[in-house]
Amino acid sequence: MMPTQEINVKQHHRAADKPAVRPSEEETRDLGFGAVVAATARERLLNPDGSFNVRRTGLGFWATFTPYHLLVTMSWPRFLGLSAASFMAVNFLFGVVYWALGPEALLSPGADRFGGAFLQAFFFSVETFATIGYGHVAPMGVPANIVMTAQSLVGVLAQALVTGFTFARFARPTAAILFSNRALIAPYRGGTALMFRIANQRSNEIIELHAQMMIAKMETTAAGRRRTFSPLVLERSRVVFFPLSWTVVHPIDESSPLWGVSEDQLLATDAEILILLSGYDETFAQQVHTRSSYKASEIVWNAKFKNIFDARSSEGDVALEVSRIHEYEMLDTPV
Repeated sequence: MMPTQEINVKQHHRAADKPAVRPSEEETRDLGFGAVVAATARERLLNPDGSFNVRRTGLGFWATFTPYHLLVTMSWPRFLGLSAASFMAVNFLFGVVYWALGPEALLSPGADRFGGAFLQAFFFSVETFATIGYGHVAPMGVPANIVMTAQSLVGVLAQALVTGFTFARFARPTAAILFSNRALIAPYRGGTALMFRIANQRSNEIIELHAQMMIAKMETTAAGRRRTFSPLVLERSRVVFFPLSWTVVHPIDESSPLWGVSEDQLLATDAEILILLSGYDETFAQQVHTRSSYKASEIVWNAKFKNIFDARSSEGDVALEVSRIHEYEMLDTPV
């Protein structure tokens, strides 16, 4: 009888000899939009700023209420505006409470000097909330002091929260990659290629930058009209360093989904070029991502990008004019 240990070893070797299960071609092309969206969506799948055209419904307010995520991801004007509005609203409410307690709740040498009892109560609320305390107004009696104590606690917590959210917004790792406004179909090594240009808008360093590109098109199949996804192989899918600009190139050869496709055909199929970039940000010591897309109407044919480098510096370094990243010129000879 064969020992148990020897049987286990043989079973292990037989399992190792089995080929790994590889995902099907359809799985590798599935970007997560699903069959329904791929078949029915008429808007662009991915906006130029990287956001998706997806609206979620069917959940209650509290199920989707995530204040931390909302405050960290909203734009700076909205965040600052919301902070200012909250500051005014809290002081207005406490001002109403002080005013409702009566004129004897606040001791002041001249209440009318500041525009009336309510304004006096409002400005006293601001001083209490911000721990300013000029000393012109003071609470009198137990009710007014209780309200003042509650507002002091609210003020301390509010300042801590705003400070924390502000720090979280500054510390959140994001990539500020500038994409060219247009993608081009341009001459490339005796043939043609689809290309776009990117540059880092910040002075930080991004290393190991990877690029992925895919085309989505509406096509008529046996199952009906649906959107199909095809990967676009890049001439170079990664760069180790990213101090300058990078022109991402997809050569259009016999293996390309764009081989033999005209501009009118791209427009008729509602084509969209989807792009994903990922790299390592040395400043945050974390991986960062960014996305964008180009619709068929945003692809310029028979054009090439203009040079944005200027090596005329007396120190010998290369100057990159990032503001010219969108500039291109049309070609006389059709590609």
